[in-house]
Amino acid sequence: MAVTYVVVRPASPSAAQTAELADSFAFTPKSIPMPAGFDQQEIRRVNKDYQHIEAWISSVGAGIAMNDVDGDGLANDLCVTDPRIDQVVMTPVPDERGGRYAPFALDPAPLPMDDTMAPMGCVAGDFNEDGRIDLLVYYWGRTPIIFRARSGQDTMTAASFEPVELAADVGEARYTGPRWNSNAVTIADFDGDGHEDIFIGNYFPDGPVLDPSVRGGVVMNDSLSNALNGGEDHILRWTEDGFVQAENVMPRDMRIGWTLGAAATDLDGDQLPELYVAHDFGTSRMLHNRSKPGDIKFAEVKGAHNPMVPKSKRIGASSFKGMGIDFGDLDQDGLFDMFVSNITTSFGLQESNFAFLSTADGLGDVRARMSRGEAPYVDRSAPLGLAWSGWGWDVKMGDFDNDSQLEITQATGFVKGRHNRWAQLQELATSNDGLVADPGWWPHVRKGDDLAGDQTMRFFAKTPDGSYANLSDRLGMAVPIPTRGLAVGDANGDGKLDLAVARQWGEPAFYLNEGPATGDFLGLKLTHPSGSPVVDAQVTVTLADGTRRISRVDGGGGHSGKRSHDVHIGLGEQGDTPVQVRLRWRDRSGETHEKDLKLAPGWHALQLASDVKER
Repeated sequence: MAVTYVVVRPASPSAAQTAELADSFAFTPKSIPMPAGFDQQEIRRVNKDYQHIEAWISSVGAGIAMNDVDGDGLANDLCVTDPRIDQVVMTPVPDERGGRYAPFALDPAPLPMDDTMAPMGCVAGDFNEDGRIDLLVYYWGRTPIIFRARSGQDTMTAASFEPVELAADVGEARYTGPRWNSNAVTIADFDGDGHEDIFIGNYFPDGPVLDPSVRGGVVMNDSLSNALNGGEDHILRWTEDGFVQAENVMPRDMRIGWTLGAAATDLDGDQLPELYVAHDFGTSRMLHNRSKPGDIKFAEVKGAHNPMVPKSKRIGASSFKGMGIDFGDLDQDGLFDMFVSNITTSFGLQESNFAFLSTADGLGDVRARMSRGEAPYVDRSAPLGLAWSGWGWDVKMGDFDNDSQLEITQATGFVKGRHNRWAQLQELATSNDGLVADPGWWPHVRKGDDLAGDQTMRFFAKTPDGSYANLSDRLGMAVPIPTRGLAVGDANGDGKLDLAVARQWGEPAFYLNEGPATGDFLGLKLTHPSGSPVVDAQVTVTLADGTRRISRVDGGGGHSGKRSHDVHIGLGEQGDTPVQVRLRWRDRSGETHEKDLKLAPGWHALQLASDVKER
């Protein structure tokens, strides 16, 4: 066994190598201003059947989104979901411009709300296509609310947004709609009609999770590896009269997992975004988009059988937990790869993150293989040094030093307290699946108990040998408070990506990127003529050496963190030499377009319709 360990263990970078790698990065932590006057809480009030696991039930809800909400041309506005006050707060990024507006909580009145509802996350998008950025907030205990930006508002206050129901028939004076318990949202034009649709991933089945006055009406997962009794996922399709429920999008067993993360992008080059749904307690799903305008259809694709690959590491067959997902080209072959967060705690529950790298030979091969049901990806997390990190949640990739290599940020940690409950959780992990759906069989995880509470977020950077090293400790990011949502964007327009972090039951944090020796970059603000972001527009940059870098306009995906709509691609040492850029997009009529451009490094604002126009 000792010989086997020495042979197969992944090589770790030396302290000297890690220190040299960290010299390329520098982040200044800054406090995010939050509004005063709200009562603070330390744990949620929950259904009586959940009271002995109240800390477990209270382990999600911290979220953060970064975008240009006030229209000043910079991704310097934060939408923070804070469980300590159960409010969704708009606040300016703490930068050298100071307080551009006072932080404020979004006000859902006069829409019906009650004490059994709590916000879980926020997504920015132009949902009524008027050129102003709105905010979609999703909850436990009710359907989502769109806070629509009002016209003619010169300042940022709660009055700048009008709350509008996403779903119909939810009551007026009292909420009578479905009790969704949502934990994942992603925005994309799923049916190719030129308008963005909304995926809502629910965790618990509809029910009174946060109602402390009742007992019952709630369950836990019916399996620790293949649970199919979670909340039902929904896709709401854009129409001129509002969003409507899309029916028969996927088989029922694909939409009733315990969803904690979701992300979408076009993987096969047809400008129809594929969808990855990350399920806790079971099999996550990769869905190939086969839609037509007005008719959203997905088909599941799975990793190919291979006797050398465990079932649990194959797409569509994995039994590991899925808490976060992001797309990025990790091996620089011009095709999107994926990073999926899981529970990876030594001497706790040692599973594995996934770094699913594409094995296809170009977009045409991706399309052909997905058309026959195959997901052309293989997990390379162990040799890349990405397999084990902690109790993982949100993940965001980005080039933080503009050297044309992607770094990976990951939120980790679960419940912070004084009393270690790993032994009890390990007993649960070996329990019979016939017991676990009943909350009464779960071991106590209450206020003061601890599970992975001291774990810190990860910041992975690529080493010279191609593997990754965690630099969070050296960069001052290793704060021992559980983290949940990660948001990425360039807040001050200097071409360097900044990072915002939501902590569960802790203060959110902003990390201003002040890296000492960054390379060049290409930044793109891609909008429709109305000013709305062209969600899922695809960008390919060809460098002087012939290698390609890819990105896209992200409509918002992951766990509870959402990056800005801007496209950012690190170029390395490019200088003033223009780069070859290929754009692919779908206009508001649903027509697809492709355009080759030569663009100098730096920021560009481009308007995309049937052609490209610089703004």
